Amino acid sequence: MTAFGKLVRTTAFRLTLVYLLLFAIFAASLLGYFAWNTRRMITEQIAETVNSELVELSSQFQSGGIRGLASAIEARTLRPGANLYLVTTPQGQGVAGNIASLAPGVMDSPGWVETVYQRLQETDNAKQHFALVRVSQLSGGFRLLIGRDLEERRRLIGIVARAANWSVLVVIVLGLAGGVFVARRVLRRIDAMTGTTQRIMAGDLSERVPVGRSGDEIDRLAENLNAMLERIEALMAGLKEVSDNIAHDLKTPLTRLRNRAEDALAKSSNEAEYRSALERTIEESDGLIRTFNALLMIARAESGQARDNMTDFDAAEIAGGIQELYEPLAEDKGLTLAVNAEPATMRGNRELINQALANLVENAIKYGKPFKPVEGIGQKPADILIEAHRDGDNIAFSVTDHGPGIPEADRARAVERFVRLDTSRTQPGSGLGLSLASAVATLHGGDLRLADSQPGLRVTLVIPNRDVEQKAA
Repeated sequence: MTAFGKLVRTTAFRLTLVYLLLFAIFAASLLGYFAWNTRRMITEQIAETVNSELVELSSQFQSGGIRGLASAIEARTLRPGANLYLVTTPQGQGVAGNIASLAPGVMDSPGWVETVYQRLQETDNAKQHFALVRVSQLSGGFRLLIGRDLEERRRLIGIVARAANWSVLVVIVLGLAGGVFVARRVLRRIDAMTGTTQRIMAGDLSERVPVGRSGDEIDRLAENLNAMLERIEALMAGLKEVSDNIAHDLKTPLTRLRNRAEDALAKSSNEAEYRSALERTIEESDGLIRTFNALLMIARAESGQARDNMTDFDAAEIAGGIQELYEPLAEDKGLTLAVNAEPATMRGNRELINQALANLVENAIKYGKPFKPVEGIGQKPADILIEAHRDGDNIAFSVTDHGPGIPEADRARAVERFVRLDTSRTQPGSGLGLSLASAVATLHGGDLRLADSQPGLRVTLVIPNRDVEQKAA
C-alpha cells in the first residue's frame, strides 16, 4: 500500500473529512441565511420606499388631477437614481413615466409583482431589467405603477454568493491540508508504536512504546501499553527464574529421593530397614509436594485468579487461629508465641492471607531465638509476637522474632523464589515462604515490609482495608 493510501485510510483523516463536511454545510447554511436575510431586508426597504411615494403621488392626483400627477412624475424621473413610474389611461395608454415596456398583464392586476421591464431612451432594446413594482388603481380608471430596479439586490446577492464560494473553497483546501497534517502526525506515531510491537513480537521484551509530551489520548494509551509491557516482562522474567530455580533447587531433593530408594533396594536386608527407607522417602516427597503447592499458590496470587474468592472476615480471628495452631510447635523449640490483635473487618482471600501469615510464623519459629532480657528491664516479652491492627486505611499483620534477622542489603532479594540466605542454608525449607507472602500482598494491592526488630526481624503484611474504602464511598 502506498503512503497516500495509508494516509487516507487513517481514522484521523476520515474524521477530518467528516468534520470538514459538517463545517462546510454549516458555513454554507450560515452564508445562505445571510444572503436570504439580506434579500429580504432589501425587498422590505424597496416596499417601504414605494409605499411612501404612492401616498405622495396619490395626494398629487387628488389635488391636481391627472395633469398634476403627470407633472410630478416627470419631475421625479429626472432625479439621479430615480424609481420606476408609469401612469396609464383606462385603455392602457401611457400618460407619463420612465418605462418603455413591461411584461404582459402587469398593469391589469393591482398589487405587488416582480417583472421585467425596459426604460425609455435605452439604446439596447434587447437588454431587460428586473424590478419590484406595485400597481394601484386611481379614480377614473387610471392606473399608477411605482417600482424599484432590483439590480442592487442582484449585485449584493452576487457578492455574497462569490464570497460563499470562495469561503467554502478555502475551508475545503485548509481542511484537507489540516487533515493531511493531522493524519500524517498520527500515522507517524502509530507507525512508531507498530514498529515497537513488531520488535517485541520478535522477542525483544525490553522495547517500549514511545511517549510524547502532549499528554493526549495516544500518549495515555502508550503509557498504559508500556505499563502492560513492563508487567509482561516481569512475569516472563519471573517465569524464567522459576524454571531455572525449579531445575536447580528441585533437582537436589529429587536426586536424593532416587538415591535413597536405590540404597534401600541395594542395602536393606529386613523389613525395618525397608520401612525406614520408605518413611524417609515419604518425608522427602511431602517436602516436594509442599514446594509445588507453594509454587501453585504463588502462581494463583500473581495471576490474579484468587480475586474471585474474596470474602469478609476478621483480621484478629486469623491471627488468633495462627497462634493456636503454632503455639505447640513454638513450645517444642523453647519459644513463647503471643498474639496482639484488635477486631478489624476486612475483605480479601482468607485462605491466602492465612497461609502467608502461617509462613511468616513458621519462619519466625525456625530462625527465632529466645529473647534475652537486658538487666533492669521489666516483664520479658514474647519470643515471637503476632499482631493484627488497623494502620490508617490498611490492615497490618506483623510477625516479630528475636533471631538473627536479615541484613538490609539482602531484604529485597529475600522475597524472591527459592532464595535462601547463608544463615538459613542449614535449615530445612524451600525458600518460598516470603515469596508467597509478597505475592499475596501484591494480589490485594498491598506490600510486604521487612524491618529490624533489634534484635531479630519484623515482617509486616500490609493489606488495604476494602471494607473501610467501601463504607467511605
